Amino acid sequence: MQAPGDVMMQEVRSAAPSRKKPSIAAVASGGLTAAAVAAAFQHYESAVQLLQSGKYEKALAAFEKLLATAPAQLAERCKMYVATCKRQLAQSQLSFLTPEEHYDYAVSQLNTGYYEEAREHFNLILEDYPEADFAHYGLALLDSITGRSQDCLNNLARAIELNPKNRLQARADNDFQSMVDDPRFTELLYPEVP
Repeated sequence: MQAPGDVMMQEVRSAAPSRKKPSIAAVASGGLTAAAVAAAFQHYESAVQLLQSGKYEKALAAFEKLLATAPAQLAERCKMYVATCKRQLAQSQLSFLTPEEHYDYAVSQLNTGYYEEAREHFNLILEDYPEADFAHYGLALLDSITGRSQDCLNNLARAIELNPKNRLQARADNDFQSMVDDPRFTELLYPEVP
């Protein structure tokens, strides 16, 4: 199955130039050349990828830039995505009543695969509450998932230092699966009793 953009591009490519009457594709593309329409579609696809990866500011700038020269078939889509980006940016200016509420939001970002955003929110919690053991624990989870073993160990050690119950929690947490074979991790969770 072809994407809508592919169908439109085929229409543009297959349109035979006529000196008497412009083709339907030329009218639909606002009189742009096939190369200009192809470039616009590439720009559009890049902007959609930015939007899908949660980079709303960059996506918004890309869609607004494209709107100035977009062929007619893209202009309405760009307007819709501009509105979507603005709505997402308005939501991103979140406020949290408690650090625990902020932590819940960061965990939701982690669970949906938005690792950069999750890391940013865990760090924001620690800026205001450096003794928040749960934020250190969240960073340790994120570090384990993203393969940052030394950072994982450092953050988990700090979380356990602030709240020893985190040791028990980590023993049962499947998100630390990538760390199970690391002897430093085992030593952290099962320290020798003197």
